[in-house]
Amino acid sequence: MNNSLNSFAKLLHPSKKTVLLILLVAAITVLISAAISMWLSKIGNLRIPSVGNVITLGAEAYWDKDCENKTEKVDWNMVWPGSSKNVTLYLRSMSNVDTKLNLNTTNWNPADISDYINLSWNYNGTPVTPHQVVRVTLTLSASSSYSFINYLVANNVNEFGFDMTIYASEEY
Repeated sequence: MNNSLNSFAKLLHPSKKTVLLILLVAAITVLISAAISMWLSKIGNLRIPSVGNVITLGAEAYWDKDCENKTEKVDWNMVWPGSSKNVTLYLRSMSNVDTKLNLNTTNWNPADISDYINLSWNYNGTPVTPHQVVRVTLTLSASSSYSFINYLVANNVNEFGFDMTIYASEEY
C-alpha cells in the first residue's frame, strides 16, 4: 500500500518542463480571453444614432391625427444591430384626386449602410381620398449579421442618416 502511494506521489510530482507548459497555456488562455472580452464589449455596446429626413410630395406628414404638428424629420434615436424601431406618422393627402401613397429611401449616409438597414411601413396600398388622413407605422430594422457589425467597426460608423420620400401617385 505504501509502495503504491509512493508511485502515485512520483506520478504527480511535476517536472520543470510540465510546470512551464502549464504556465504558458494559462497565460495564453488569459490573453485570448481578454481579447475576446474586449471585442465582445465593443460589439455589445454598439449602437448608432439615426435621423431620417421626411420629404413629402402630394402629401404632408404629421405627428398627430389632427394634423397640427407637421414633421420633416424622424429621430430614430439609438439603433442596435438586430433591433427594430417603430414610428407612427399621420399622412394627409394634398391631392384633389384619389391617390396611392408610396415610400422610397435615398441619400443614405454612409451609402453602404443601406445594405444592412431597412425601412418599411404598414400602409397596404388602399386608395386615399383627397385630404384624407392615413395613420402609418414606419419600421426601421437593423441587421444582426456579423457582416453588419464588421462594417460598423471597420468603418467607424457612429451615426447614419437617410431621406425618406413619401409621395402620392394617382390611383388607376
